[in-house]
Amino acid sequence: MPTTRGACTFVPLNMKIMTMEQVKKANEPKVWFITGTSRGFGRIWAEAALQRGDRVAATARNVESLADLRQKYGDRVLTLALDVTQAAQAEAAVNAAHAHFGALDVVINNAGYSLVGTIEEAAADEIRLLYETNVLGPLAVIKAALPIMRRQGHGHILGTSSNLGHFVIPMIGYYCSSKWAFEAIHESLAAEIRPSGIQVTIIEPGAYATEFGSPQSLKFATPLPQYDTLRAEIMGQLTNYDRGNPDATGAAILAVVDAPNPPLRLFLGRDNLDGMKQTYADRINVWEAWQDVAIAAHG
Repeated sequence: MPTTRGACTFVPLNMKIMTMEQVKKANEPKVWFITGTSRGFGRIWAEAALQRGDRVAATARNVESLADLRQKYGDRVLTLALDVTQAAQAEAAVNAAHAHFGALDVVINNAGYSLVGTIEEAAADEIRLLYETNVLGPLAVIKAALPIMRRQGHGHILGTSSNLGHFVIPMIGYYCSSKWAFEAIHESLAAEIRPSGIQVTIIEPGAYATEFGSPQSLKFATPLPQYDTLRAEIMGQLTNYDRGNPDATGAAILAVVDAPNPPLRLFLGRDNLDGMKQTYADRINVWEAWQDVAIAAHG
């Protein structure tokens, strides 16, 4: 990963060398728009940007939860109330941020929550609200930001997904499904807007010691007794994960937004890659075992 701040720029051999114009652009203060900044990753990443001199439009459902940011960083932070399930509110917030700062360089869709419940237990209204927050909400922000970034000729859209955008854990299958949808949308978006000079990165954290497991970030479906044993087993496994330090993630996000060629996907955490290799190896083994049937089905 190149380092673009400071006196020198260090570039790995497998990456393109930055032009002087790119170096200059990378070193200029950026304007960020971040959803879900009241706590967790959103707050950490907002502060990482502000601490190095960037400007941030920080949003949350309860704008008063951002009062300490205003007090600490003054006019370099703009705090905005935003419920991402309200598309008109998302558009107004993005436009307000652009009007206030005069640019929009980085947009991070971070707001979201998890629904705990089996596929049978969760009600349609619970599933619908999950998707309105985790999928349709980020889309509203993206659609508001794209015309601004297109006029600028640059921009970087980041979305907080999860390593669960590639596999599932029972009891949170609907949350996992929202991240699978999130991943597909962002991958398609990246291909569609690449000619516009706009970058897309999907952030895929593993287990971290954030407030994501708090009552504010979890909703629970009405439990059915036939799943009590499975529920206890899975919840026990979730509490025993080796959780990363969320404060260590800020530098990774800064590195990605400063990179001339940012990745489409970025894992956060130590154990994701090994686990993902096994996940996809298992899938390939099954596909290969059934390849004769697949070929016969071609006709």
